[in-house]
Amino acid sequence: MIPRSPLDDPETAAYAWARYRRIMRLMMGVTVGTVAIAMALLYKSNGFASVHLFIAAALGIGFTMLLASALMGLAFLSHGTGHDEAITDFLEEERNR
Repeated sequence: MIPRSPLDDPETAAYAWARYRRIMRLMMGVTVGTVAIAMALLYKSNGFASVHLFIAAALGIGFTMLLASALMGLAFLSHGTGHDEAITDFLEEERNR
């Protein structure tokens, strides 16, 4: 029998997803600030280079930071709600032999 995940409870799920959205809003602000600082430093060190350089750098930094924060946020959500403990390991008895 597969145990129920704590995320199956609507109250727990609502709290966990609200916390995840709060983390993502915070990380969006941090990302925008980091991209702005990176663009300023890039302009200071290179002057006005091709606009494609600035677009590529902004998209690369922004996408990387948001993807990393989304994945880490999901890991925190999974661990913080106990969803990780709701997994049944069907091979456990095989390893204990």
